[in-house]
Amino acid sequence: MQTAIDDRPRVSPLLRTAAALWVVWGLVHMFAGIATISRDTTAAVQGIADDVDADSLELDYPDAVGGIVNQHGFNLLWIGAVTLVCAWFIWRRAVLAVFLAALVGGLADVGYFLVLDLGGYVKFLPGTLMTIFSATAIVMSFTAAYLGRPLRGDNSTRP
Repeated sequence: MQTAIDDRPRVSPLLRTAAALWVVWGLVHMFAGIATISRDTTAAVQGIADDVDADSLELDYPDAVGGIVNQHGFNLLWIGAVTLVCAWFIWRRAVLAVFLAALVGGLADVGYFLVLDLGGYVKFLPGTLMTIFSATAIVMSFTAAYLGRPLRGDNSTRP
């Protein structure tokens, strides 16, 4: 099984750009997770649904809703951390990191896009832009993995 992407022309810039996008994406999501967990439920919901009138979200939420929102914040935190670690490995041409970042970050953003973006609950910045970042990082890193795959009959053991 291929563990490293060969360093061919055009491959490194693609991987490094993808890694940089995942770094930004991961840090933004880690910050959002910490912000969500550290706020009271009303402020956290207002922070997530930032294109909804804040006064309409000023409710006396049950404790269970607070728990669900905090769990969402925890998910944002760990998803951001995983993609941040993956970014380091993507920079170093690790195939597994390309797929793990796409799986974790990409699926998180699919849910965000389908529910919050298409629902009209969020502004373009930062959320929708981060969806564009993750989609771009996925396309670039998958392209690099394809371009950097070992050629047929290439049995060399390059790092």
